[in-house]
Parts: sequence; C-alpha cells; structure tokens
Amino acid sequence: MAERSFAKEVQKLRLGEGETFTGEGILAITKALLECGVGYVGGYQGAPISHLMDVLADAQDILGELGVRFEANASEAAATAMLAASVHYPIRGAVTYKGPVGVNVGSDALANLASSGVNGGALIIVGEDYGEGSSIMQERSHAFAMKSQVWLMDPRPSLPAIVKAVEQGFELSEASNSPVMLTVRIRSCHVTGTFTTRANRRPAMTVADALANPQSDFIRVVLPPMSFVQEQDKVKNRWPAALEFIRERGLNERFGPTSAPVGIVLQGGMYNGVIRALQRLGLADLYGESRIPLFVLNVTYPLVPEEFLTFCEGKDAVLVVEEGQPEFLEQAFGAMLYKAGATVALHGKDIFPMAGEYTGQVMLDAVAGFLRRCAPGYLPAQRLAPNAEQPPIPDLSRTVPIRPPGFCTGCPERPIFAALKLAQGELGKHQITGDIGCHLFACLPPFEIGGATMGYGLGPASNAAFDGGGEKRAISILGDGGFWHNGLSSSIGNMVFNKSDSLTVIVDNYYSAATGGQDVLSSRAENATKSTKHPITAALRGVGVEWVRQIDRTYDVPKMLATIREALTTDYAGPKVIVASSECMLNRQRRERPLRNQAIRDGRRVEAPRFGVDEALCTGDHACMRLSGCPSLSLKTLDDPLRDDPVAAIDQSCVGCGNCGEVADAAVLCPSFYRADVVHNPGRWERARARLSAAVIGWLQARRARARLDLTGDAA
Repeated sequence: MAERSFAKEVQKLRLGEGETFTGEGILAITKALLECGVGYVGGYQGAPISHLMDVLADAQDILGELGVRFEANASEAAATAMLAASVHYPIRGAVTYKGPVGVNVGSDALANLASSGVNGGALIIVGEDYGEGSSIMQERSHAFAMKSQVWLMDPRPSLPAIVKAVEQGFELSEASNSPVMLTVRIRSCHVTGTFTTRANRRPAMTVADALANPQSDFIRVVLPPMSFVQEQDKVKNRWPAALEFIRERGLNERFGPTSAPVGIVLQGGMYNGVIRALQRLGLADLYGESRIPLFVLNVTYPLVPEEFLTFCEGKDAVLVVEEGQPEFLEQAFGAMLYKAGATVALHGKDIFPMAGEYTGQVMLDAVAGFLRRCAPGYLPAQRLAPNAEQPPIPDLSRTVPIRPPGFCTGCPERPIFAALKLAQGELGKHQITGDIGCHLFACLPPFEIGGATMGYGLGPASNAAFDGGGEKRAISILGDGGFWHNGLSSSIGNMVFNKSDSLTVIVDNYYSAATGGQDVLSSRAENATKSTKHPITAALRGVGVEWVRQIDRTYDVPKMLATIREALTTDYAGPKVIVASSECMLNRQRRERPLRNQAIRDGRRVEAPRFGVDEALCTGDHACMRLSGCPSLSLKTLDDPLRDDPVAAIDQSCVGCGNCGEVADAAVLCPSFYRADVVHNPGRWERARARLSAAVIGWLQARRARARLDLTGDAA
C-alpha cells in the first residue's frame, strides 16, 4: 500500500477545457502529461517525486480510457530503456527519476537514448533533490545533460509555469529529436496553486497502434559506424534545432525594466527565492514586478548565447544565481562574454556560497551584497553597510530539541539491529555495510551498525572486498526495495558467483516502505494491476543461494539473535542470507488506526495492547534504551528520595509492538516491562471483573498504607 492514496485527487485529472485546477505540483504535472497526449508513462519512485508514481497508480482507470500505458519500472535504468518506444515511433513518452541518483542509475540507457535520438517526444521528469530537505548526496543533473546532450529544463516554481514546461519539453524534444530532462525541485513538487486546464488528449499514436505496425531503422542502433554519424547529428542538426526552438518560442523569460546598470540571471527554479529577496529589499512587489532586470532560464542547457549577450547589453554587472556546484552556468556565461569582448562584470560564486541550498537568508544576503558592490543606489540606507541593523538570529538550541533521523516508533527494523548489536557483543565487532533505505538509520546511535552505503541495492556489493573469508564474516544490509531494484543481480548474484563467505540481512517491510509504501514483487498485498506475492526466498534460491533463513516476525529478538549467531558461526562457506520480515509499522498504523477508532465509535469491543515499566522493578540501568532507541521510551524521575536516577518510562506514542520487552528479555536485562491490554467497550462481565479487581487492589493498598511506618511521628 502506498503511504498516501490519491484516489480522490486524481478525479481532478478529468477536468476539461477552460476549467480551473487547484492542487499540488505533482498532480499538475500528471494533468499536463494527459493534456499533451502522452502515450506511455513510467519511472521509479523516490523523494521528491514519489507521489507522482502514486498518482499515476491511482489514475490507471483514467490512463486506460485514453489508451496510455503505465509501467512501474524496477529502476531508473529500466524506465529510461522504456523510452526506446519513442525512438522509432512518434509517441510521446515520459518517465520519472528519483533525483540525480536516478540519473546515475539510468545513465547507461540515457546515453544510448541520447545518441540514437528520438522521433516522439521523450520527457524525463527528475526530482532535483538538492538542499537541506534532500535525502541524498548533494549533486546536480546538469553534468549528465551536458555529457549526453540531453536538454535540461528548470521551470519557475508555479503551477502555470510547470504545466507549460511539460508541453514545451515535449515540443523541444520533437523539434530537436533529443530527450529532454525536466527538473522539479522539492518545493516545486509540493507547491500549490491554480491553472486553467485543457481537455485531455488521446495519443495520436498509442503503443497498441505501434505494435500493429512495427518499425525499425538500423541508423538508430548505437554501434559504429552509426554512432559516429549520431554524434555529428547531435552537433550539426539537433543542437541548432534546439537553440532555434528555445529562442523562437521564448522558453526563457525576461522580467523587469529593459535597461538598468545591473541584472540577474537565474535558474528558473530559483525565481521565487530571488523575487522574495528583492521584495525584502523593496525592489519587487507581491506580484513579482521587479525593479531589477531578470533573465529567467527555464532551459539551463543548452544556453542561447544571443539571449544572454542581449540581456547584458548596457549593463555594468550581472549576477548569476546558480544553486549547487560546479558553477556550470557561470563558466559558460564567462566564456560567452570573453568571446564577445564584453566588459560586463560577471558575479556569482564570488558572492554566493559555492555549495549548499540557497535559503531565504542566503539569497537575501547575496543579492544585497551584489547590489551593495555594483549598484548601491538601489538599496535603502540601512542596507548599504554589511550586516548593518540586522536583527540578531535567536539561539534556538535550548528550545528546539535536536531531531536526528531515526526509526519510527514501533519500526520492525529496530529489533533486527538490536539483535545485531547483541550478536556483536558476543562475537566482537564485524565489518558491516548498509544500503539505501530506512535501515541506514542503524548507523546512528543507539545501534551504530554500519557506516557506508554505495547505492540502492548495493549493500552486499559494498562488502565485496571483505568476502574472501577471514576471522570474522562480513555483514551486509539490504532492503526489499533495493533487492528488487538492483540488489538481486548486482549484490546477491555477485555473492553467489564469487562464492562469498558472508552474511546478508534482507529487511522485508512487505513493500518499498522507504519510498512511500509502493508495492514490489514480494509485497503481500493484492494488487489489481501488478503481480505480487513472489517470495524473496524463492528468488534467492533461484540464483543459487543455498543457506537461506526466513524470519516472519522481526520483533522476536531472541530468534533474530540466534539466527544471526548461527550465520556468523556456521561451518558453511558460502553466501548466507537472512530474510527478516515484518510490515512497516508507520503504514500499518495508517491503515489500522482509522479502522480501530471507527470500531470504538461504533461501540464494538476493541482490545489494544499497551506496554509499561514497573517503577518498583526498574533499576535505572537504561540498557533497554541502548538496545532499542524507540522514541516512546523516555526517562521518568521518581518522587522517592532514595532513588536519584530516573527510571525508564513508556509514553503515549507507544504502538504496542513489544520490542522493548523483547529486547530486555533477549539481553537478560530485567523483568520490569509489562503488557496491559486496554479494552474499549468491554462487555458486562469484563466491567464487573474490573470493578472487583479495583476493589480488591484498593483494599490491599489501604491495608499496606496502614501498616507503613510513619517517620513524621503522626499516626498512619
């Protein structure tokens, strides 16, 4: 199950000519695809475009009515290869990438696609996951666009601009016979707004039409001598055609006055930040009317020299707003000015930081610094001096607690790493690598297990150098999403082929939990349009793994510990794989909690487990926290003057998974954890029994109180 259903929102995709769409950027992109007559759509989920795949999955009825094929691809490489349909046929196709890492994964197919060229429009929607909200290493897609001659669009973060860019992207692709990457940043994906819709268009040629009339052209095959001809075609035909289209259709935009001593050139995705900075400086209004000339690059590759040089005419200095590094745009613009013999001063990374997200404060400081240096007449008096009259930045470290990333409350992965930590306590520290996914949080306290990851599905491959046998076996972590994405062939197959004497723990959450709960081959759920319920263990044995163990309840810490101990000490010299399965607690709670609350409201009997700590038994050792780290485990100070140390306590966020007690039992810590079943809407007999129990307990408590020694001198 996906973490969010868009069944209601996708009905907006049926809006017709002249109606008003209101919603998020993700849904607007989907609507734009349908309005442009897309023939097929695919991709791989991941932040910040996970919901785009979820929207498409929920909209399959609408896609089917239009004859649009939807494919949930196994990886970005598979998605890019899917765009081969646009090589020979005039069919518009679109796929999604999870950020620059998705571009990396799809680079092999992307290079071939860009070399052969396309007949139908081929659009790659990249979630440009950069900055403080990112979940990956800080890279940009720009370099791949330059390397492979793929045109790169970076539209302004507003719904009308994004929708328009989708249409322009298809048209640019068709006009230049080249694939186009459309980058949407985190804020663009989730920006809300309105735009006037058009009617959805059935593809001029569907994939079914193409199958009925197959086409082929050996000139499109990427092999010598055709590849040499394709390279020349890129430079002599496709590139000039792209430049002409960008220039004639006005894909890049200019705002503000036509003449001024300074100007700002910016990536389209930076437009809102620049306008906000100018507003704060009194140089733009709420509607974006700027007193400073702006040249907005909705296409950041290829650049049109004539447009840039025309913008620079009559100006003394120009600021380039380019988030991320290296400074590809600034270098290109500097070369253009040098070749043209222009004397315009070019500024960019000398004022802006080379790396890091351009937050509101960074943008304000840089724009003000540029104007202070090159056009001080634009600035109000209080801004002329650096840092003059700036309000102090409050120290929030004492009021806002540090929130490092970590497992959710009740996460079924937590007991896996508790068992691993216990195993290392017995057998010594092992070489452990992680993988992309929630399980990577295990490298943080309290577990501190693993400290490296090389890519999605590459956890075991990251340990390949240590698989030759030694005093201790290497351990690798792999998720079910990563297993089906790339891990089966690149990691598990590699282990089998090289006879690796190591252990891999596959964390099976029942679906791709880290990317939003999308189904994969091993999902337990019924899926009307996808094939599920294919066990990971069957795939493992199918590629030659002989030592396989399946654990169906990861919360059984003693069993997890025993299985890990067996894998690390067995005489079997070959790949060993433990598949540890339990459903993602976050998605499970999203599904079950509304049903439980409704049952309680309806007056039905509902029994919910709760866990607690007996204060009289807890010694305050806190080892349970060191082996669990659950957010619901906290500390509590007692009123007892003889007990200075706080004891463990479980707060109201507990979901009743029982991991804390299991960990305590496995580590032979203490018997202080207890389980209490809370009964909602109890029956008559249960209420009577509860009253009787309360009466007996109250009588015993009163009896003990009367017998207690009173040190104050008064009678008890």
